[in-house]
Amino acid sequence: MVELGGQALIFASTRRSAVGLARKAAPEIGKVISRATERALERVAEAIMASGERTRMSELLAELVKKGVAFHHAGLYYAHRRIIEDAFRDGKIKVLTATPTLAFGVNLPARMVIINSYRRYEPGYGYYPITVLEYKQMVGRAGRPKYDRIGESVLIAKTDDERDYLFQSYILAEPERIWSKLGVEKVLRSHVLATIASGFARSEQGLYDFFSRTFYAYQYDIRAMKGLIAKVLRFLYREELITVEGDNMYATKFGKRASQLYIDPVSAIIIRDALLNRAPEITDLSFLHMVAHTPDLYPKVRVSSKEFDRVALFAEEHQKEFMFEEPDEWADRLSYEEFLGEVKTAWVIESWIEEASEDSIIERFEVEPGDLYRLIEASRWLLYASSELAVLLGHRDLAPKILRLKDRVWKGVRLELLPLAKLEGIGRLRARVLYDAGFRTVEDLKRAPIEKLTSLPLIGPRIAKRIKEQVGGLVKAEEWAALSKRKGTEQQALTKYTDS
Repeated sequence: MVELGGQALIFASTRRSAVGLARKAAPEIGKVISRATERALERVAEAIMASGERTRMSELLAELVKKGVAFHHAGLYYAHRRIIEDAFRDGKIKVLTATPTLAFGVNLPARMVIINSYRRYEPGYGYYPITVLEYKQMVGRAGRPKYDRIGESVLIAKTDDERDYLFQSYILAEPERIWSKLGVEKVLRSHVLATIASGFARSEQGLYDFFSRTFYAYQYDIRAMKGLIAKVLRFLYREELITVEGDNMYATKFGKRASQLYIDPVSAIIIRDALLNRAPEITDLSFLHMVAHTPDLYPKVRVSSKEFDRVALFAEEHQKEFMFEEPDEWADRLSYEEFLGEVKTAWVIESWIEEASEDSIIERFEVEPGDLYRLIEASRWLLYASSELAVLLGHRDLAPKILRLKDRVWKGVRLELLPLAKLEGIGRLRARVLYDAGFRTVEDLKRAPIEKLTSLPLIGPRIAKRIKEQVGGLVKAEEWAALSKRKGTEQQALTKYTDS
């Protein structure tokens, strides 16, 4: 099929399986791709290695890409996923293995779609059969518009009985109906607060009128929602997110800011209470655990059985830094395990801002690059929200500390590197190189000879010039021209440098 110019999309039930299938396919696909395609794939592999820190996963992905095969799942860097998607659309990558989430999030048609397993794995729950809707989404990728007259899909069965089951349950079956999920308290509370804070509704009846126009009300009838709305209103009033004046309801300053920050009202309450009660010893870990405790930082990093004791010991050693009381392990085992998940999540982010390499974080905590970056993005926003609420609630001593921590999470650096890391084009690796070479402030960079900067690892002429343009240092035209002509002075790839 590849020899005839086609592409294949293989869906696997787990990330590990997607990677394994790609590794199996690569040697065979590599034999049939053309020299022109090989050269194009070399450039794709180089783009992968030049994007982000070098990790074992990025190295493996780049090697597979050279053979015309790639894997795609949520554990990859966002930049790597985009590179892979573009290369597949352009016809450079011939076989792409992926988890089912790809079928819903990205439009990547292929001549052939293969579903390796009709069971899907969910951490904490195990394997379960995919829905008919998921199956239709996946096989719907078969056939490339403008390229293929037909598309082929393959659903693999291991026995004759299983073949018959799959034929009736998926191929001939109709997709399930879509049901509104609005009628769940944790979903509804944000929408109720936003409706009041934005002025769309000022009374309980106004809320009913507003929600009567939703898809949920169309499916279930608004009467099924009234009791839940009343319960949410009592909760918001009790927690001082809204106030009531006669028949009218208004968002308090606290409630309005929480809604503007797009955080769950429960997250806002958790942050408010943590800032008020505070930990005996307030550290960066205190704030990181605070945001890890909120429902907006989800999913947490799971604690495996083999690391349970290690995380529990870490929690015990840092007990005085936590804003919340540790659950009793024996009285409430489930709550204790959730607490350890929050602690581990905070520990991962703390390791990131202490400049641990991505590979060491991935290996030590068993998280993948994409998961790490989702934690970073979510915690960064929640820390910003925390700083805003700290100012609103009168905790002006804490707000600057939280903002600095937010910037450190954004850049993944220790405090001393922040001024350097904030410069455009200077990430955590280049900032550390500059700092260790003696360029510790913006003023140091302003005075630095450009030849000195270009001699450093990762800092070539273009990066050095960008630094000078930002800090106000002068680069003479003849000096820049001479540097640009010199061979061997261009910036080394990030893959040539690793954290110590």
